[in-house]
Amino acid sequence: MYKCLFIFWLLLGLAVAAKAQQPDTVAVKNKKDSLNRVKDSVTSKRYYPKITKEKIYHPDSLHDPHKAVMRSLMIPGWGQLYNHRWWKVPLIYGGLALLGDVVVYNQKNYKAFLKEALLREKGIVNTDRNDPALTGVSNDDVVTWTNLFRRNRDLGILGFVGGWGIQMIDAYIDAKFIHSYSMDNNLSFKVSPGTIGQPMYALNNTSMFIPAVKITFTLK
Repeated sequence: MYKCLFIFWLLLGLAVAAKAQQPDTVAVKNKKDSLNRVKDSVTSKRYYPKITKEKIYHPDSLHDPHKAVMRSLMIPGWGQLYNHRWWKVPLIYGGLALLGDVVVYNQKNYKAFLKEALLREKGIVNTDRNDPALTGVSNDDVVTWTNLFRRNRDLGILGFVGGWGIQMIDAYIDAKFIHSYSMDNNLSFKVSPGTIGQPMYALNNTSMFIPAVKITFTLK
């Protein structure tokens, strides 16, 4: 009888233990997720990154450097406009206007001092024909200032002519590059601060390095 009771309680305990066990939700969830992944891999589209192509400028064989030079010869800045370099036009006219002002200023004073020098050479002093502003100026100073204003006027004229010629050369070079060469954005440069080590003979007690500006050019 005890043997039968022992077997009964043993079977009852096994039954209760079996009922108390819970299903493995993690395993079931993983199994479900794996099914979803398989389904997603079938229905979803493959991702391709967007490729951006950089703009490249090719030579323009129809752009004529001769036209650029002749237009700059006739009117300053016209060649730069032909080359689509409009930002250079204010610089050209600003420089030519400054040189023109130098010529006008020195020419005006040169004429006044030259007239006074000629009058004093003839012995005409302190008359209505003399310039009242030059009354206290000596004869030697009048001659010196006359020569000085004449020299500055001539230099201003040469500078004006040289500026006109420089803008013609600039127009030709720009047109030649546009006509014959490929210009793209593969050339870049970077400006950053840096330091330079001093040589042994220039070392001092304050610092072994001096500040500098570093410019790095990159050719791709």
